[in-house]
Amino acid sequence: MTRIAIVQEPPVFLDREKTIEKAVELVRDAAHKGAELVVFSEAFIPGYPTWIWRLKPGGDWGLSEQLHGRLLANSVQLGSDQMRPLLDVAKEMRVTIVCGIEERDGDTSRTTLYNSVLTISPDGTVQNRHRKLMPTNPERMVWGFGDASGMKVVDTPVGRVGSLVCWENYMPLARYAMFAQGIDIYIAPTYDSGDRWIRTLQHIAREGGCWVLGAGNVLRGGDMPDDFPDVDRLYPDKEEWINSGDSVVISPDGEIAAGPLRKETGLLLADIDVGAVNAARRSLDIVGHYARPDIFSLQVNIQQQKPVSFND
Repeated sequence: MTRIAIVQEPPVFLDREKTIEKAVELVRDAAHKGAELVVFSEAFIPGYPTWIWRLKPGGDWGLSEQLHGRLLANSVQLGSDQMRPLLDVAKEMRVTIVCGIEERDGDTSRTTLYNSVLTISPDGTVQNRHRKLMPTNPERMVWGFGDASGMKVVDTPVGRVGSLVCWENYMPLARYAMFAQGIDIYIAPTYDSGDRWIRTLQHIAREGGCWVLGAGNVLRGGDMPDDFPDVDRLYPDKEEWINSGDSVVISPDGEIAAGPLRKETGLLLADIDVGAVNAARRSLDIVGHYARPDIFSLQVNIQQQKPVSFND
């Protein structure tokens, strides 16, 4: 059995350094409780830009620019040493970490943000970075489009692990590409919540014959910083659950094994048997014995996409 922990805690909103400090302590806590895999939610560092669902689309231009500027200033540049504390604690505690971040492009324009998920190995290195392929609705005013260069399933001490972010999980071809890589633990960091979302994750677990970990965002009005612009208009109720979380662990047969953790904070711990994946796929392996490659096929372009190439 393998113990996993899903962290359902708010970030120190729009503060990269303090959120990373909080994440380090949460990893230590989870590891002391026996977790070998610690999972954080979508854009945990420094927080999901929740205001985009309350501002008028195309309106509130000055406020949107102000908030985006703050988000950009607190985003993560992977070429820097900003994530070093989280890498170090992974090595210290010998755990695998999967964490959502606001990633700032450091290669081309240096001002585009991506909704990214990092897989950090127990030796303290970034094992994979996946950028969300398609931002959802107003998210397209925040994030650039990712590519499939990081849409990988990687070997870890707890099994083969991969991630799709939020509504990427509604993309059947993206799911199929993950299943085709022999995924054991399918991680879905998300801003979505509620029973419909949980039923979606149950379907994915049954479809792929894999464990599914839904890592939900949790946030209350009181978690917004005092200097958040126009906070009294956008988030007047400090007790409001802006997002209820709903982190959940689902077994390969589609049954809920732990959670959902709803309208509360904490660690969702579960002991999972990765070997259950093999039993689940005996009768249904949609990329194996249940596939029909003579009729259907999928091609995935895993090259990193760049708008400019400088040739020497």
